[in-house]
Amino acid sequence: MKTTRTLAKALRPGARGLLVGLLTAAFLAPFYLMLRNALMDSKGLTSPEWTWWPSEMHWENFTALFDVPTLHMGQALGNSLLIAGITAPVSTLLASAAGYAFARIPVPGRGVLLGLVIATLMIPASATFVPTFVVVGAMGGVNTLWGLIAPGLFNPFAVLLFRNFYLQFPAEIEEAGRLDGLGWLGLYRRIALPSSGAMLAALGALSFIDSWNAFLWPLVVGQDPSAWTAQIALSTFLTSQTINLPGLFAGAVVTIAPLVAMFLIAQRYIVEGIATTGLKG
Repeated sequence: MKTTRTLAKALRPGARGLLVGLLTAAFLAPFYLMLRNALMDSKGLTSPEWTWWPSEMHWENFTALFDVPTLHMGQALGNSLLIAGITAPVSTLLASAAGYAFARIPVPGRGVLLGLVIATLMIPASATFVPTFVVVGAMGGVNTLWGLIAPGLFNPFAVLLFRNFYLQFPAEIEEAGRLDGLGWLGLYRRIALPSSGAMLAALGALSFIDSWNAFLWPLVVGQDPSAWTAQIALSTFLTSQTINLPGLFAGAVVTIAPLVAMFLIAQRYIVEGIATTGLKG
């Protein structure tokens, strides 16, 4: 029995390492396939014979993305970066302020307002898509960057996460701020907001990724090529007349690179931020 336990303990690290290796390989497999396909030509991609890596790498697939005048890939990447770069911090700060107000400020009807915020989470996005487009269109937001940005600035789910976070925030610290003459705005700006760095980073990163990956709203609102985002530019490689698979995969590699960088930078904050919302276990 003792020998069996000793053998199990000896094998346990190896089994863990094997499991981690398999999960890592499964996670990296799509990135490997994207890069492999991006470096091949159309003949190699459609060949029935499988090759692990192209014998001749076609780096020109990447440069061609920015050489095609009708693709507007450079401008599309810039639009996506601008939209996500504005949406992420603004929506996160608005959600933080609203969450603090729901958690701390005792105003009449606060429970009703919180119920309305929760109710918006139960409404399917498809039910609000057309009314939102009608409002944005009536205000002249079609083919404009602000029309792409404005509907994504309000995130009720993030408001609830921040509310849970601020409910756990020590009230004694705020009482010390009150003795210094701080009001609600001062308490939020000088004490609560600086103490929620992990939450801000986590939800900001998730908001950036969500905004970068948005497709349907930019497709409908950004009808002019000058308002295209990276996702819309990618869709032009796949039409009913032509299919440019090498260009599509090369564009996917270029488009996903900012998201990979964002995740690698913010992964620790994402885990830490979600863990501090009170949603654990």
